[in-house]
Amino acid sequence: MNQRTILVLGASGLIGRFVTDDLRSRGFRALGVARSLSPAQKTSALDIELPILSFDAPAFTRLLREHAVDVVVNCLGVLQDGPGSDTGAVHRDFVARLLAAITDSGRAIRLVHLSIPGAAEADRTAFATTKREAERLIAASGITHAILRPGFVIAPSAYGGSAMLRALAAFPLNLPDKAMATSFQPIAIEDISGTIAWLAARDIDDASVNALSWDLMQAEPVTMAGVIRQFRLAFGTAGWPHVAMPSFMLDLGAKIGDLANYLGWMPPMRSTAIAELRRGVRGDPSAWIAATGIAPKTLVDMIGRHPATVQDKWFARLFLVKALIFASLVMFWLVSGFIALFVSYRAAAGILTAHDFPAALVDPITIGTSLMDMSIGAMIAFRRTAATGLVAGIVASLGYMFGAAVLTPDLWIEPLGALVKTGPAIVLMLVALLLLDNR
Repeated sequence: MNQRTILVLGASGLIGRFVTDDLRSRGFRALGVARSLSPAQKTSALDIELPILSFDAPAFTRLLREHAVDVVVNCLGVLQDGPGSDTGAVHRDFVARLLAAITDSGRAIRLVHLSIPGAAEADRTAFATTKREAERLIAASGITHAILRPGFVIAPSAYGGSAMLRALAAFPLNLPDKAMATSFQPIAIEDISGTIAWLAARDIDDASVNALSWDLMQAEPVTMAGVIRQFRLAFGTAGWPHVAMPSFMLDLGAKIGDLANYLGWMPPMRSTAIAELRRGVRGDPSAWIAATGIAPKTLVDMIGRHPATVQDKWFARLFLVKALIFASLVMFWLVSGFIALFVSYRAAAGILTAHDFPAALVDPITIGTSLMDMSIGAMIAFRRTAATGLVAGIVASLGYMFGAAVLTPDLWIEPLGALVKTGPAIVLMLVALLLLDNR
């Protein structure tokens, strides 16, 4: 058993979660720390929820001392600025406090920091520039460190860009030809974790593994088209005819994704993601391979030897449809309430009048239900309140159905079947509720 203690920051993320679990299987004492962990991620007493982004340097120093930390692995990162996400605060300011804490702890600690590949001259987004600023802070700090720059990460689970490529592989749709031709060097998540374990096992006084900067990726050149094709071979969709979307559709999708980002969602298709996608993923892994002796898995090893299971196929097919489901439910509630309140108010109120509702209640009920419908749509639109909105929508729909059965039963046989169609809408809201999880 290797009793070195490793603190993994960002243990709820795609890389952080895998690294935490893998290091434990290798005998390390790995503390997985994140602002929030799902119940499924709390597999050990060493999985800890802490508001780490709001920690100051003294709070971090206490954490490092209390747990006798030997290695810190920083997996924290956000793609784009938005509600609750600040690239500068997460990538640059947080790292500055972490470096101060390591210096003040009085302990010999190695920092392993995950960054991004590519040349600084090609950085065009706040995501990339703040990542690079963090690298410069670490290099100037004088502490023992290794900066790892993984390529496109392929893992058993999927999130963000990796989920989007799986979704594209499940549909007869390609990105624009220029995007498909960009360099997209992949890396197996097992190779990232193996590298961190290799570093953690090295003596802190070993000068040969201090102040390192490595690109981690498959050595053989691969394009985005090559990555998607390998996923299609696994999904059994490689023989389908495929249509390339025009570039303006990609840009439109990014703008819609940016809007969703401000509503608290984190769609993979946002302006930063598209900019980084067009930049491509490339680097030189030779120094990493030579130093560690790790032979990076090839794309075939990562994907081709594991045919997609039914859960893989369901996830890939539903990933893009999820956005359509939520958008349609938001519009359903907003538009239905708006029409009843502003467009066809007399007709809506007339239904109650025709069924002998007291005149004093007709307007309040019509206005109240219309505002309720619009409020449900607004709640579903915001990520933070989406679950509440969906539950409210299901309850309201059931209320409409049972209320009509008692008070206006003739509406059940109305020619357009408005009430009959409420049942499928309830099912769709239940599906949306089940698809809310991101991790």
